[in-house]
Amino acid sequence: MWLGIWHFYTYNKNMVKKEDNKMEKIVSLCKRRGFVYPGSEIYGGLANTYDYGPLGVELKNNIKRAWWKYFIQDREDMVGIDGGIISSAKIWEASGHIKNFKDPLVECKKCHHRFRVDKLENNKKCPDCGGEFTEEKKFSLLFKSMIGPVEGEQETAYLRGETAQNIFVNFKNVLNSNNKKVPFGIGQIGKAFRNEVTTGNFIFRTLEFEQMEIEYFIAPDANWNKIFEDWVDYMHGFADLIGLNKKNFKDDEIKKDELAFYSKRTIDMKYKFPFSDEPEELWAIAYRTDYDLTQHQKASGQSMEYFDEATKTKYIPHVIEPTFGVDRTLLALLSEAYHEEGESDEMRVVLKLKPNMAPYKIAVAPLLGNKEKLSEKAREIFVELKKKWNCVWDDRGNIGKRYRSQDEIGTPYFIVVDFNSLEDEAVTIRDRDTTKQERIKIKDLEKYFEGKLN
Repeated sequence: MWLGIWHFYTYNKNMVKKEDNKMEKIVSLCKRRGFVYPGSEIYGGLANTYDYGPLGVELKNNIKRAWWKYFIQDREDMVGIDGGIISSAKIWEASGHIKNFKDPLVECKKCHHRFRVDKLENNKKCPDCGGEFTEEKKFSLLFKSMIGPVEGEQETAYLRGETAQNIFVNFKNVLNSNNKKVPFGIGQIGKAFRNEVTTGNFIFRTLEFEQMEIEYFIAPDANWNKIFEDWVDYMHGFADLIGLNKKNFKDDEIKKDELAFYSKRTIDMKYKFPFSDEPEELWAIAYRTDYDLTQHQKASGQSMEYFDEATKTKYIPHVIEPTFGVDRTLLALLSEAYHEEGESDEMRVVLKLKPNMAPYKIAVAPLLGNKEKLSEKAREIFVELKKKWNCVWDDRGNIGKRYRSQDEIGTPYFIVVDFNSLEDEAVTIRDRDTTKQERIKIKDLEKYFEGKLN
């Protein structure tokens, strides 16, 4: 059931800043303007699932394109793959996920709501109804699936709980088909699925989410701490690239007794989201040693060894893993960009997204939508600019409302064709952040925006 999650999203009440409705405003904007919709809404909704609308998918794609270029295409030591979502149960047995990928769970005997034990402030009583809890149980996070048309003869498979395992099982395939030498990395962007007990905070934690993940393979005797720190710095550079302020970040070194079963060192890169008084996990980097490749070598009987031409030795590479959540990155960008300016009825809502992240780069419109000559001239400009940048046509209502609409979805520039344009072959360009306007010749528009958007 949807249970009113959209208008009053699921969250831990103890984490919400009462004086700040920013998160609720972002959630409302997302549906109103077409960034994010509740999943299965016409059937009452399916909790903790979401669909991305026209603007949301553009923002997601901008994040992924920037990530792919920065981490894969711009580096000579990186390649990419795109692995399948459904995979053999043997992969997850070998990786340890079937045995270890579980959360401690309790259920309320009265309302039957379920909670992760480590997320409860008080594990004596249910926070929803005050009822008593059942005994603690372990709850698998993996989604099980069955392959085959005949019941009873089906093969068990799993929806992947992380994208990393696609990379590990294809390690030798990549080596054999590409001229890569250790150290090198394999990156991937794709969906993962976790049967989370505690979900909520809008798109922060959902059942289905998208990861951008890297497995960087190094020699066992390499200075892994140095390589680890280099990757930390490089990840910070991505925050700058997409427009996340470092003052809202906190790098949290995970204690040894809290590390995942495969990790020797992990840093959670946390971000200050509006729904929490404390920073919450956005990205992470882990040193997975040779755990995964060794496990797959044992389970499959296939060698995962790498032959080092320089030293004439064989070894199983160790791995450093930078990992990023696409959905959480999108939520962080919206949180960073959301601004309110002015007072009461005059208040302006503006998403100050960096131009490289903005769903639309340029809005184009005639001053008056019902004037044919203005519309024709504006259309000519729109068609030309759209060849190079993602532009939007906007001739609804008065020009002031159009400005406000484009401000709210983060469009950096708005071109207006007026009656003078028909005489002087120039247009007015309005800047989203400053609201300042300048007059530019139509023939100079491409050069103007190359300087602004490239």
